[in-house]
Amino acid sequence: MPLLPASFTAAPARRRARIEIIPLIDVIFFLLATFVLFTLSLNRLQSVPVGLPQARPAARLDPDDQTVVLQVSGAGTAYWNREPIALADLPARVAAYQAATPAPRILVSGDTAAHWGDTVRALDEIRAAGITQVSIETLPRPTGR
Repeated sequence: MPLLPASFTAAPARRRARIEIIPLIDVIFFLLATFVLFTLSLNRLQSVPVGLPQARPAARLDPDDQTVVLQVSGAGTAYWNREPIALADLPARVAAYQAATPAPRILVSGDTAAHWGDTVRALDEIRAAGITQVSIETLPRPTGR
């Protein structure tokens, strides 16, 4: 048997693996401190007060109400109080309505296939006639209603 130095004769003792808790605690405290500093740096949001309208019961319909419902359809036509008219006839119709009514009001609506350009042209004709009381319906109606 060969002679070996004393350091090679005994097998080194194996060390057991350990989980070190102290570095984990340090990491957790670091994350906590970062979170606290971050939340302290947040600014409180300022808002602008807005006066919202209050709900009121529906008013009774005026029998003398002469509001016109102008519906623009997708076929390039319009309906003046459910009466089909061509978009080319709209300026004359609006001018006659404005001259005949002391307080003209128009409700502009469209069907599901209405083109936005035709609706804008109708609004331009209403504005050109000098009618200021104009409402726009945002939900589409069935054609001709």
